[in-house]
Amino acid sequence: KASTGRSFAEWFSMIESAGLADKRREAIQLVYDATGRGKDVWWPTTIWVEFERSKGIVKKDGRPEGYNICCTKGFKHTPAELFPHFATEAAFAAWVPGWKGVMKEGAAFTCGDAKGEVGRIRPGKDIRMVWNSPGYPPTEIEIQFNVTAGKLTINFYHKRIGTRAEADGLRRAWGAALDRLKALT
Repeated sequence: KASTGRSFAEWFSMIESAGLADKRREAIQLVYDATGRGKDVWWPTTIWVEFERSKGIVKKDGRPEGYNICCTKGFKHTPAELFPHFATEAAFAAWVPGWKGVMKEGAAFTCGDAKGEVGRIRPGKDIRMVWNSPGYPPTEIEIQFNVTAGKLTINFYHKRIGTRAEADGLRRAWGAALDRLKALT
């Protein structure tokens, strides 16, 4: 309430009154607009995740959607020129501290205390992984290589994060990793 002007119960009532109890994106936008846009962009998502938790809203697999973060960095390279930094254990570990594991579909990896499995790899297009931080349910990572107007952008999407604290930590870590990758290129 101190940060947004309303308690969780008041926000939940507003979401339900607006008919948005099953519309995540629209509910987050409603809260974002009502909080004055930009004061703390995490509050709209936090309010929705707490609403989701309080109402038992889950996806088809029985788990809530939770927090989704995105870290983005632009590069003056083609996907083919940059992909080698993702293609091997040593290359990935050069900018993702603690990484151990082969970059191969189905391969297990560790990164610090986290463990996971590399999913689909489409060189120069995207990489998917399942990430398991200790004490949290598994989350999903998608790394996308996007070219727009001749400029490459790398997007790190980390999805289905359970807590705001974990999401904040992962956003800082992936942002710092992309900064290290930029410095290497």
